[in-house]
Amino acid sequence: MSKMEMSRVSPIRILVFIAALLAASSSYSSSADDSEGTFADMFEMSCPDDHFKTSEDGQIWHLSLDKDAGCGFQTKERYRFGWFSMKLKLVGGDSAGVVTAYYMCTENGAGPERDELDFEFLGNRSGQPYLIQTNVYKNGTGNREMRHMLWFDPTKDFHTYSILWNSHRIVFYVDRVPIRVYMNSDKPNNFFPNEKPMYLFSSIWNADDWATRGGLEKTNWTKAPFVSSYKDFSVDACEWEDPYPKCVSTTTENWWDQYEAWHQSEAQKMDYAWVQRNLVIYDYCKDTERFPTLPWECSLSPWD
Repeated sequence: MSKMEMSRVSPIRILVFIAALLAASSSYSSSADDSEGTFADMFEMSCPDDHFKTSEDGQIWHLSLDKDAGCGFQTKERYRFGWFSMKLKLVGGDSAGVVTAYYMCTENGAGPERDELDFEFLGNRSGQPYLIQTNVYKNGTGNREMRHMLWFDPTKDFHTYSILWNSHRIVFYVDRVPIRVYMNSDKPNNFFPNEKPMYLFSSIWNADDWATRGGLEKTNWTKAPFVSSYKDFSVDACEWEDPYPKCVSTTTENWWDQYEAWHQSEAQKMDYAWVQRNLVIYDYCKDTERFPTLPWECSLSPWD
């Protein structure tokens, strides 16, 4: 990956726009905000028992990382297209080298033919901003990274991170603000994941070989355990059911597969434009050193 430097953003400008960003209303159905079931109903855990804790009412889930192990969970169901949302509170303090991942994947592991949609939160030294990295894989090929700053401190409170996935586009949202729009083509291609169902995963793990300043900043294990917290998982999507899944073809029966979900509203375009001007610090579609010939998908307009 080419060198990436964070451009300076005026704090005053951030504050001027933050109210508009947080107040922006979505045109999406409120049904996408409904959470159902307990953690055990929806997820399977993959870590030592002492690395996973819940609040007394079971509504907040805490995953921890130390030098011995990390922690993760995944949905029991697979989905093909829909709306997926979770509230996260990230590791505070010195979190260099620590990655909190929230992603969708077709496999329970990094298989060579996997499709994947990634949110990765890259920890940093105390006082430095978190970076959020998104990526898209199709048939095992990724290398489609974007990195953003956030307009708030994600360690102080819970914030909502969402993915909209249909056959037209994939949108990554932070507090309902679209930060990345990844378009499909009307022609067969090898860059848009739309054929395989995916599980939803989250995990906290050590990635100090690359996560912070390209691996220069190592995890300070004296600060362990590192804890990330989750609540309010919400899914409004098509569950995959073998051997005759109803998700084999798209329909317009669901709000996330209708015209308004295929295009950005005027309010969303304004938010998206602000994010592109102020918060993007790396975009693979602009990295001509890494990609002398830009990938096909980079020619597709997110504004359509």
